[in-house]
Amino acid sequence: MRCLAAVLAAAALLGAACGGRTGAADGLTAIGAGLRGPAGARASVYATGLPAVSAFASDARGRLWAATASYTSEGQDSVYLVAAPGAAPVRVITGLRTPLGLAWVGDWLYVASLGRVDAFGGFDGAAFAQSRTILDGPVAGSENDGLARGADGRLVMGVTAPCDHCTPTSPWSATIVSFNPDGSDLRVYARGIRAPFGLTFLPGRADLFVTMNQRDDLGSRTPGDWLSLVPSGSDWRFPDCHGQGGTACAGVPSPTAVLDPHAAAGGLAIVGSAAVVSEWAKGKVLRVALTRTGTGYRGSVSPFLSGLRNPLPVVAGGGGGVLVGDWGTGTIYRIAPA
Repeated sequence: MRCLAAVLAAAALLGAACGGRTGAADGLTAIGAGLRGPAGARASVYATGLPAVSAFASDARGRLWAATASYTSEGQDSVYLVAAPGAAPVRVITGLRTPLGLAWVGDWLYVASLGRVDAFGGFDGAAFAQSRTILDGPVAGSENDGLARGADGRLVMGVTAPCDHCTPTSPWSATIVSFNPDGSDLRVYARGIRAPFGLTFLPGRADLFVTMNQRDDLGSRTPGDWLSLVPSGSDWRFPDCHGQGGTACAGVPSPTAVLDPHAAAGGLAIVGSAAVVSEWAKGKVLRVALTRTGTGYRGSVSPFLSGLRNPLPVVAGGGGGVLVGDWGTGTIYRIAPA
């Protein structure tokens, strides 16, 4: 069987041949399940019935856990178990407010939601026997985003700014934070990022890649969202710096790749030497080829999937595939080699 990395490599060539544009000339073809993607890939429906699906995590048995997060933040959101492809989602955790990050640490499922991080353990096949609060905050009522665990055992999490372009008053806002699995030793990993949504480490390395939502108030000067390698201790200087250069951006790292403006760049997975990035507001998924440079990585963007309404969570799946959740339809798709 061809691995998905090879299919992604073919997608990069198609994107380059078509100038990296989407639409009729995007180089994509029908791959099943109503989606368009690279030749050599096949799309299938993995699960349905998950409206506003927002985050994924796979457990040690390879089962998929999926969170849902509606617009309202009224405590009606949930986490579901999808035990196998085609299985009906089973609601396991209820009463959540906008869960946007999931991660397994041993036998505990960590859930990042509005203004808190909780962990759930002792799953008996139907429910968790235990739960504990890991973080109360770090900003009350703030949007906590994706979770990722590094090789050092610490967790990192994005914390969105409370605004589009204001200067946050909390030192924890517009940051990526790092903490131990028990919630201790909370510290700022990187700051000055308006909305660090999707976070993942390059497998086998300490390189943290992050999708960054940019300001939306700049009219024709609105920058594209970013995919970036984020070093520990870096300052991206939101709201003053938005990639325009000059004094406002002096010392700010360059993005690995510039995505579409107003895209609401979301979920992120690393497959082989490429990143797979969802664009919630654009209804598509991009492939970013990653090339190592002397100071980091260079990214080359090409189309990967279209035909979705609001793609959000993305995770590398078993058997060389990738799973993509469509927030707008509640459908999870599996993209795998044909």
